[in-house]
Amino acid sequence: MEKIFEAVPYLGDNSHLQAVAAIFGFLVIGKILDWFIERGISRLTRYTSTDIDDKIIKSLRKPLFYTFLLIGLGAALRIEQVPDPWGFYTFALIRTLLVMIWTFFAVYLVGQVFHFMADHPDRFQMVQPATLPVFEIGSKVIIFGTAAYFIMLAWNLDPTGWVASAGIIGIAVGFAAKDTLANLFAGVFILADAPYKVGDFIELEGQRGLVIKIGLRSTRILTRDDIEITIPNSTIANSKIVNESGGPTIQHRIRVPIGVAYGSDVDRVRQVLQEVADNNRHLCTAPEPRVRFRSFGDSSLNFEILGWIDDPATRGLTLDSMNTEIYKALAKAGIEIPFPKRDVYVRQLPK
Repeated sequence: MEKIFEAVPYLGDNSHLQAVAAIFGFLVIGKILDWFIERGISRLTRYTSTDIDDKIIKSLRKPLFYTFLLIGLGAALRIEQVPDPWGFYTFALIRTLLVMIWTFFAVYLVGQVFHFMADHPDRFQMVQPATLPVFEIGSKVIIFGTAAYFIMLAWNLDPTGWVASAGIIGIAVGFAAKDTLANLFAGVFILADAPYKVGDFIELEGQRGLVIKIGLRSTRILTRDDIEITIPNSTIANSKIVNESGGPTIQHRIRVPIGVAYGSDVDRVRQVLQEVADNNRHLCTAPEPRVRFRSFGDSSLNFEILGWIDDPATRGLTLDSMNTEIYKALAKAGIEIPFPKRDVYVRQLPK
């Protein structure tokens, strides 16, 4: 920046006039560049299929204008040869303002890019809506860390000592908050690996419910009893997760076991059960429900109806409906459902 300041031509021996000319000159350059962006580049971006370039070009105008304004002020101060320490403080402040201006622009730019990538998962598979917070937080840490480094250089502060101090503090905080950090890192891996997403029906640690929120520290699920359960991500990372909404389709298969008495007509039983499955309003028609003769039980012939439902949340409702209709249909067809029986033999009556 100092080379830019020193490159301003002198206008005679009047330093005040030179300083005013430097400020005015850089203001004119900033205005010309702003006009060129508004009239030229902005018009070209209107013909693109996305609006992200329009947002970036529009947000670029103010940082560029303020940058040239600050450069002009710095050039004027250089011409006026402001003595130290005021000269040092003034230049350090100008450099700090420049770093802050472009830091906030970088945060906005990276955020827009990541949101655009998350809105087009078919084109950018790495950034998904579930993993978007990870990339946003990581990029902000890098940008603000870099900005802090340049601000320290602007004020002639040695960043080495600050980095070492931050490392010692980080180790102490890590030991003190190891459980919190474990949940945080587990949350990052869950968002990146995406074993489930918001709206999925999962079974975890004996709890079955709908995922309503995935955070960096915990995951919240809503059970069928309308009870919200918060599970730490570190627990989830070390547990078996059953995602009933996963796979190539959200359809979920259910199994309904039925036992009928020995001596029953197997073909008739199969026909009755198939009619019940075909007429049930909760089962999908594609794939079609099917009936299977599974095994010979101790006191029953064991059948099973295999059917598919559109939403895993309706499994309980479907089982209730199927069991009710099966019981009525077997009773109407005269097919016996066996139940435990015991025969008691008395060898001798008491005297």
